[in-house]
Amino acid sequence: MFKILKKMFSKSDNSQMENLIKEGALLVDVRTQAEFAEGNVKGSINIPLDQVANKIDRFKGKKYIIVFCRSGNRSAQAKAILEQKGFNNITNGGTWQDVNNLINKG
Repeated sequence: MFKILKKMFSKSDNSQMENLIKEGALLVDVRTQAEFAEGNVKGSINIPLDQVANKIDRFKGKKYIIVFCRSGNRSAQAKAILEQKGFNNITNGGTWQDVNNLINKG
């Protein structure tokens, strides 16, 4: 029980995600087009959650893929969809602001 609570409330270690970004991970924002237009991560592409399953070709051949959204919920769903389609290189980046902060950090 303590491990679950710790994982929920502790600050996550973003070093692995930072390395994936440096290695050229495909950055996929799964928010709506309107949300994406209001602000987004430089270099990211927008594939709204409801289109992920239909746009599998956009993910093929990518070494690493980071999905993210507004809160981390839709990106968790996108990760699950992609894993069901056979992808095993998916990272849930959480919020687009978290990913943006990692990119702007360096």
